[in-house]
Amino acid sequence: METNAWISWVLASLALIVAELAYFKIADRLNVIDKPNERSSHTNPIIRGGGVIFLFGVLIWFFQSDLQWPWFVLGVMLIAMISFIDDVTSLHPLIRFLFHLTAVLLIFFQLWPLPWPAYLLLAAVIVCIGTLNAFNFMDGINGITGVYALVTLISFACIDRWVVQFTSTDLLALVVASVLIFLFFNFRKAALCFAGDVGSVTIAFILIFILLQLIRTTGNFLWPLFFLVHGTDSIVTIIYRLRRKENIFKAHRTHLYQYLSNEMKVPHLAVSSIYGIVQAMINAAVAVSLMQLNYALPLLITIGFVSIYLFVRVRVVSKIERRKTKMLKY
Repeated sequence: METNAWISWVLASLALIVAELAYFKIADRLNVIDKPNERSSHTNPIIRGGGVIFLFGVLIWFFQSDLQWPWFVLGVMLIAMISFIDDVTSLHPLIRFLFHLTAVLLIFFQLWPLPWPAYLLLAAVIVCIGTLNAFNFMDGINGITGVYALVTLISFACIDRWVVQFTSTDLLALVVASVLIFLFFNFRKAALCFAGDVGSVTIAFILIFILLQLIRTTGNFLWPLFFLVHGTDSIVTIIYRLRRKENIFKAHRTHLYQYLSNEMKVPHLAVSSIYGIVQAMINAAVAVSLMQLNYALPLLITIGFVSIYLFVRVRVVSKIERRKTKMLKY
């Protein structure tokens, strides 16, 4: 970035810090607090909704960019609003779905025209809504949402800088700033705030929009592998719970990251870092292979990662089950 751009970024970052601290005061007064229960991975009450800073970052960019991409920004605002309401008081799943659907349709409208057949557009809408919920379910321990978002944003920024320009550099910079500020308060052994639905769903929505821009620009549908780690953990966990005839819409602690942090007692920050590092390695390999028009390597990466994930999950779950069996004997 040029000098003026750096100054603008620093000033915007300071404004984001002030906004986040102001939100903490408001959340404390309104009792927007995440109190621990039997499914929680924390033991003390923590401010919920600190991820609202992602919305603030987009709004600052929006006004700095002379109101660029208004339908996308409207979608972000809708997603953030309904998610924040859900943080304060649980909403019926149908209401959440209608807002998610509306917001996703807004970003497709923003990106229109898209040279995709109708069946592919329908599939893309369904996948986008599923991704929003997957990111929400994956937001269960300190740092995981922020680290994963940061890795993905940096990957997008590298592609935009050195491969093909496909999105707004300023948007990437301000969302990165908001994620870094959030991580300052969240990436701790004792977090000062959680992202909340308003954070996890909003950042997922932003990442989906940027990903769709990349797919539209390159015409390549392998870029969603940038979400491979979260996607694998979410899909396998859903299959696992369906096999056990559980309600997949109810809160639970059966993701691999939850088993590792809650049952195996691996520190939250270590688990979050592992998820981020693995996804960063996948992103680098996928980006290099696609630049070289090597489409076989991403497939091998996917098969390899999913196989390793399943192996680790089976071993971890088996160890947990053996431990529970021993405890019942005594």
